[in-house]
Amino acid sequence: MTQATRTIVMTGATRGIGRFAAIRMLRDAPDLHLVIVLRDRDHRAFLDGITTASGNRNVSAVTADLASLASIRAATATLRAQLGDGELPPLHGFVGNAGLQFLNATQVSVDGFEQTFAVNVLANHLIIQELMDDFVPPARIVLTTSDTHFGDFAHNMGMVPAPAWRPVDQLARPGTADHADSATAGRTAYSTSKLAVIYQVHALARRLPAGVSVYAYNPGLVPGTGLQRDAGPFTRFVFGAIMPLMTITPMASRPETAGANLAAAVIGPVLGESGTYISGRRAERSSDESYDRAREAEIWATADRLLGIGAGTPAGDTHSFPVGVAAE
Repeated sequence: MTQATRTIVMTGATRGIGRFAAIRMLRDAPDLHLVIVLRDRDHRAFLDGITTASGNRNVSAVTADLASLASIRAATATLRAQLGDGELPPLHGFVGNAGLQFLNATQVSVDGFEQTFAVNVLANHLIIQELMDDFVPPARIVLTTSDTHFGDFAHNMGMVPAPAWRPVDQLARPGTADHADSATAGRTAYSTSKLAVIYQVHALARRLPAGVSVYAYNPGLVPGTGLQRDAGPFTRFVFGAIMPLMTITPMASRPETAGANLAAAVIGPVLGESGTYISGRRAERSSDESYDRAREAEIWATADRLLGIGAGTPAGDTHSFPVGVAAE
């Protein structure tokens, strides 16, 4: 077995896109040690499955509930200790792939936040901030977003409502959306959280130290990922039996393909400067709405405040984004 020389930490690797990405990264990078953040403390069977599928035993797990700030902080403290004493090789990356979607916008996290926002947005912010001083250049951060953030038929065929941006304090508070107990509100919370992820990526691109880059990854429409597991019977039937047929068209991808694309975004050739939006294996422009500097600054400052983090590094004014997009 090849000795590991670098560590990447990953959330959202237990099923679907994330599991295929984890296997692909371990298979393609024998020198990689992958630390997978798992909610389940009994993770031996899962790790054995990843090892068998990838042929790489350089994989371990740390336990954390991403809906609990205390649990995340305990996990990152464990990781820092393991990095500090050499139990893990130097940290060269983080993959924030975990994501939730509910049938309402009233779910409450352990800390009282709206749970979609807590897991899809705040968890990434806290993990990155907690590990910020441990990244060793060259390092790469990849956060999974979604083309639902465009909010148009062309990108999601009307299956997910457009984002509905509100003050971040409200987005983080359960029950504040219109008709918060409806499935529409739950799906809107999801698309809005994925727009927030792109703001996070842009904010990070202005703040990360030299040699540490960040990217937003969009897997596109991927039936069979389990994201709809909390939906009603009809929606589950559509996504489980009908939507997979679309993977023979360019409109959708199989989880294996989307996972390979995510792995490439993490360990493959760089597709653009820090802050790039990667759709599949191409650098593209995200929605016009996603380049709002005021919202970007608001989500960074509010996330810091909600999580009890001190003042962040001042944002630079000269960073420009790829694919012909200048910071507004």
